[in-house]
Amino acid sequence: MCGAEVVAVQGNFDEALEIVLYLAETYPVEMVNSLNPYRIDGQMTGAFEIVDTLGDGPVYQAMPVGNAGNITAYWKGYTRYQSAGKLKRRPRMLGFQAAGAAPIVLGHPVEQPETVASAIRIGNPASWQAAEAARDESGGLIEAVTDEEILAAYQLLGSQEGVFCEPASAAGVAGILKLAEQDFFQPVDTVVCIITGHGLKDPDTAIASAPTPTSLPVEKGAVVDFLGLKK
Repeated sequence: MCGAEVVAVQGNFDEALEIVLYLAETYPVEMVNSLNPYRIDGQMTGAFEIVDTLGDGPVYQAMPVGNAGNITAYWKGYTRYQSAGKLKRRPRMLGFQAAGAAPIVLGHPVEQPETVASAIRIGNPASWQAAEAARDESGGLIEAVTDEEILAAYQLLGSQEGVFCEPASAAGVAGILKLAEQDFFQPVDTVVCIITGHGLKDPDTAIASAPTPTSLPVEKGAVVDFLGLKK
């Protein structure tokens, strides 16, 4: 819509990133993914906003993990704010990868990652080591959630909270729900979950997962009968 030249590479995220790295190293091209330190510094200010709102760090911070820039940036933000005396407690970082694209959980790259959560369909995260550092330094975890769990959280956010996110964004919520079922949290714990992307980033999944509308004739009685309405 803004006149950008968009190029679709016939491969996955990791293969496209190899080309982007080559372009940035060889030509006067700026790469703006999480390997760019300015991007991390921009994203880390989200942690500042959370602390400013809560008055301290939450007990837990949850988010999806794909290229792992977000968990890296937020941990950096909490650490920076603590160094400045702005918070007493840094949160334990909780990251969630899709089960079909979970290289950090598995401990090795995934050559052909597969998941409905396209934004985290990444087999070799650029910020892998920094994400592990955030996990380990905070005493947190990085675990996997299934596509079924992701889609359940995706639909729950829309129907119960009025939040239309992309499937990858629901991975963090899916992870929180999974841990809650395991009695991982205490009733007094504050848990912040970052919803990272709008649903219109992946309208195809929204359309595919929505129920098919029922077609009725233009008759008041037919609509009343279908809905089971009573006076």
